[in-house]
Formats: sequence, C-alpha cells, structure tokens
Amino acid sequence: MAKSQQTFSKIEKEKKKLKKREEKQKKKAERLANSNKGNGLDSMIAYVDENGYLTDTPPDPRKKVKAENIEIGVPKREKVEFDPVRKGKVAFFNDSKGYGFINDEETQERYFVHVNGLTQEVKENDRVSFELEKGQKGMNAVRVKKI
Repeated sequence: MAKSQQTFSKIEKEKKKLKKREEKQKKKAERLANSNKGNGLDSMIAYVDENGYLTDTPPDPRKKVKAENIEIGVPKREKVEFDPVRKGKVAFFNDSKGYGFINDEETQERYFVHVNGLTQEVKENDRVSFELEKGQKGMNAVRVKKI
C-alpha cells in the first residue's frame, strides 16, 4: 500500500493556518463590539482649549480669548543698537606671517586679525579696540587700535 501524502510539516502548517483564521475572526468580532459607529457627531468633534491644545471637552465660555490678543506670524523685532567698537586682548600675533587672534572681552569669542586690519602695531597681551567685518571664513577684526 502507498504511504499517506500528509507529512508532519504539512499538518503543522494547516494547524497554523486554522489558528490564524480563528485569531482574525476574534479580532474582527472585538472591533465590531467596540466600534464607534452610530455614536453621533458629539464623539467626533474636537475642541481647542485656551492654550491651543486639542481636547474632547468643550471650552469654558468664561475663558474666552479675544481676537486682538492673537498674533499671527512672527512678531517684529525691535532694533537693538550696539556700539560697533569692541574691546579685547591680543591672544596671539605672528609678525612674520602677518596675522593673529583677538579675544573679545564681553563675549570671550576669538576673532581673526590680519596685518592689513591694523592701524597701529600690536603684540601679544595688548589691550585693543576693534570693529568686526564679515570675512571669507567668519568675522574678522578690522581697524584695530591699542588702548
């Protein structure tokens, strides 16, 4: 007699398929039981509270926001004027190469200075006043004078 065509792996695959079908049917029944169909418009409405967050409860009418207080866009910045002349200390200067660096006293930032930007000769640790200009690789100190 011939052997049965049902092998162990085929039987296991069939069991898995049946189990998957049963789980799918259970999930479908659960979704139908918990569905929100027919609940009405009230369950679908979202409100915005006084802080701008979405909620499902209507806002308190006593806490109304006036239309004049709403700013759309970015508020305009007030122009802040500052003194273009800064003060600092020469941290490094190489006379033979003609460049150096100045540390700003206020911001502690380091700015590049070229010999062409000097009005007087400077050395390391000299206190100087300077102005800033945009250079190729960042801000450069120009019109450098000893204090």
